[in-house]
Amino acid sequence: MQTNQALRTAFGQRIRDLRKQRGISQEAFADKCGVMRTYMSRIETGAANPSLDAAKVIADALGIALADLLEGL
Repeated sequence: MQTNQALRTAFGQRIRDLRKQRGISQEAFADKCGVMRTYMSRIETGAANPSLDAAKVIADALGIALADLLEGL
């Protein structure tokens, strides 16, 4: 089982990869999710531990199901 920090880091990297695949800047993506860019940065680097609600907002903003966002973690 991964440590909490490793899980947060992997989750953040998955969000970053999916966001970049869609050609969306971090600032534009944070705005689309209704959060500050600094918070999105913390999520993407694994420094923040987003809630399940926040994860759903992120998945919706990426246009994918929450299960797909969590895939492989």
